[in-house]
Amino acid sequence: MIGDTLFIFLGLAVLLVGGDLLVRGAVGIAGAFRVPALIVSLAIIAFGTSAPELVVSVAAVLEKEPGIAVGNIVGSNIANILLVLGLPALAHPMLTRVDGLRRHGLVLIAATAALAGVAYFGGVLGRGLGLAFIAGIIAYVAFLAFLARGSRARDPVIDEVAEYSDGGKTGLGASLAYVACGLIGLPIGADILVVHGSALASSFGARPEVIGLTIVALGTSLPELATVGAAAFRKRSEVAIGNVIGSNIFNIFAVGGAAGLAGGFTFGPETLRFDLPVMIAASLALAAFVLARRDIGRLAGFVFVAAYAAFIAALFFIGASAP
Repeated sequence: MIGDTLFIFLGLAVLLVGGDLLVRGAVGIAGAFRVPALIVSLAIIAFGTSAPELVVSVAAVLEKEPGIAVGNIVGSNIANILLVLGLPALAHPMLTRVDGLRRHGLVLIAATAALAGVAYFGGVLGRGLGLAFIAGIIAYVAFLAFLARGSRARDPVIDEVAEYSDGGKTGLGASLAYVACGLIGLPIGADILVVHGSALASSFGARPEVIGLTIVALGTSLPELATVGAAAFRKRSEVAIGNVIGSNIFNIFAVGGAAGLAGGFTFGPETLRFDLPVMIAASLALAAFVLARRDIGRLAGFVFVAAYAAFIAALFFIGASAP
């Protein structure tokens, strides 16, 4: 049990470092070949920031542990909203009265509704629906490209990659090495995480989704927490909220779609009864703040963090009380 736990944290560390190296190496290569900044930004949003979630979910499906994939997608979206936005809001209110946030909030509602529709009316996200979700993320990236080219106004979702674009001055040799390390590290970290996460769940008698909802989801949300926290303290909360909304859209369409194409997964009874309703409620709460242009202040931040703590406690209580 202790060994599995240590390996899980090792897998998370390899996964996060690999994802960061892959993104920074890709930016360096793009800069060396003078690829337009817009294309670099959209590629990072589409694949770089969700790389850990994507690789873990695909690896989980391929290794016949689809519960971890489901838990990772749902749990990451819950953590991104309740924890990643809630904690910084305790120190600095998160401003939502920013041009562009509303349209992304509407896309988040649509993506959440699509996942809920698949879960409650079909119960399985297979290859056909996986392909449809991939088409959804392609359409969203095209939408971002259209917005960026058609207006000089800054977009809060595209702005989330500024830290990478500004730092994309790495030499070509180092950038290639970063990409190679990232491509090697991501699958290794994902494999370690899935194998030992499944073993840990079995030792506790818990469903695999719980590992995805807690350790894996929280671990893969750490980059978002760091980015959002830094943006909030720099008084750039619109970038912070854009980061979370963009990440959650990509988790559903890109990560869910890739997992579907890899073999698909079924939504279990507990996911339908508890996990998914929490994700839907959290997504609607964030969308309500954005659409109403109501700032997420300290009180709301406290409620978000308390709700996340209650969610985690409930997961372990339900697992402990299950026959």
